[in-house]
Amino acid sequence: MPAIRCVRTIRIAERPNLIWVELETDDGLVGLGETFRGAQAVEAVLHEQVALWLLGRDATRIEAVSRHLLTPYLGFHGSGAEVRAASAIDLALWDLAGKRHGIPVHEALGGAARTEIRAYNTCAGYAYNTAGVGRRAIGAGDAAVGPYDDQVAFMRDAGALAESLLAEGYSAMKIWPLDTYAEATGGQAITLGELKAGLEPFRKIRAAVGERIEVMCELHSLWSATAAARICQALEEFGVFWAEDPIGKMDDARALADLRRQTRVPICGSETLGGAVSFRRLLEADAIDVVMLDLAWCGGLTEGRKIAALAEAFARPLAPHDCTGPVTLMAGLQLALHAPSAIFQEVVRATLATWYRDLVTDLPVLVGGMAQAPTAPGLGTALLPGVRRREDAMVRESGAAG
Repeated sequence: MPAIRCVRTIRIAERPNLIWVELETDDGLVGLGETFRGAQAVEAVLHEQVALWLLGRDATRIEAVSRHLLTPYLGFHGSGAEVRAASAIDLALWDLAGKRHGIPVHEALGGAARTEIRAYNTCAGYAYNTAGVGRRAIGAGDAAVGPYDDQVAFMRDAGALAESLLAEGYSAMKIWPLDTYAEATGGQAITLGELKAGLEPFRKIRAAVGERIEVMCELHSLWSATAAARICQALEEFGVFWAEDPIGKMDDARALADLRRQTRVPICGSETLGGAVSFRRLLEADAIDVVMLDLAWCGGLTEGRKIAALAEAFARPLAPHDCTGPVTLMAGLQLALHAPSAIFQEVVRATLATWYRDLVTDLPVLVGGMAQAPTAPGLGTALLPGVRRREDAMVRESGAAG
């Protein structure tokens, strides 16, 4: 059996939310995983709890490892540090499995349902969601820092942004111009004036490009059910493809089902949930139209493929999340190629063009707005050798490295 002999974690100060996990086995292979948010807490879980159990175990027993790591006394059915740690380990084990057999992960999962999948651009720009725990907010004086600073663009001229995306082959985009109005009431209410202002980017997109591009509205779990209903009803005019994470507690199946009955805008959820059971509850309650999952938060590919199977069983489309890190993106693409009900892979063109490329060897190849199937074994990417040698790198090992 190929036994795990080393658990290595790598963090860099420049991207404090990201942590990578490398698993070395005694047959000379290295598997790569990743997770996002609370990187220091995840590091502690991995070395002070997980490694003690994992070292010496058979790296091919992915399901058994997943079941053990996803049944802790804390973090079960959530996305806490324990589940994020388990997710990173799981991704690394699937990377190892693909490498051991010389096949990409979508083939290891059972084969591809398609050879390419439609990508949509989340208009996050270069520096969204990367420092500390907050998300970037755009103020009146903010200026674009480069050609793909799409968060500034959708707040300034969303129509021109849509034209730019269409010119590059993208046929779908996601924006969140209503976020700024949630703070005043803690998301409990939104005025008609605020609603009109927040809808202006959608109006500009339709005026500029008509129906040639799909538009998703991200709501970031900022709103009460009442406010979310008012927003979603107002979005109906613009043919929005989905409203994502509209309420503060996305595991509240009853509230989501009630919201869904009040609007024609499809409800998407949720990258924030961990474990297949959480998704099953939403699907059983008829609470969501689109299943979004994040493989670095939900339990990895082992749990992710079970969530994908639930989506298929309930006739709901699947859309893997990416606004976090390049390894999670590659894993999401592998699942999206395999899962029959997948319809999109999320990407951020700004990160694809810049800092993702500074970290890993390979990224998704987009042709005409379609992400192509990777052909390399495993997840299809690896950390660049220079990452662990950076001055701001924090490397920690448990076990004996080769």
